[in-house]
Amino acid sequence: VQLQASGGGLVQAGGSLRLSCAASGRTLSSGVMGWFRQAPGTEREFVSAINWITGSTFYADSVKGRFTISRDITKNTVELQMDSLKPEDTALYYCAHDRSLFGVRRAVSAYDYWGQGTQVTVSS
Repeated sequence: VQLQASGGGLVQAGGSLRLSCAASGRTLSSGVMGWFRQAPGTEREFVSAINWITGSTFYADSVKGRFTISRDITKNTVELQMDSLKPEDTALYYCAHDRSLFGVRRAVSAYDYWGQGTQVTVSS
């Protein structure tokens, strides 16, 4: 599975961005799609995830109520709508796929495939 993330950019605090991740090479039929982010000098952290079968969504506390994850099964894509952005949301955002059937896991090590990352910069 190849993952291609897009949609990052520069936005002012309070603004919005919509990230998209397209999967290719194989039609996703199960597992979990997740978004992670990594700011300079920090570890990669969990942002949000969606169960591909059930559509159940999960969020880090830091983004809950501001970010919304969704999937399009027909297009093999997952999106992350980011509203009310804050400077602390600035990071390189990655999409990832966990092919297991264990349900949503937040650990970086649980994910098998990763996109290349898209930069999100929020100015104050």
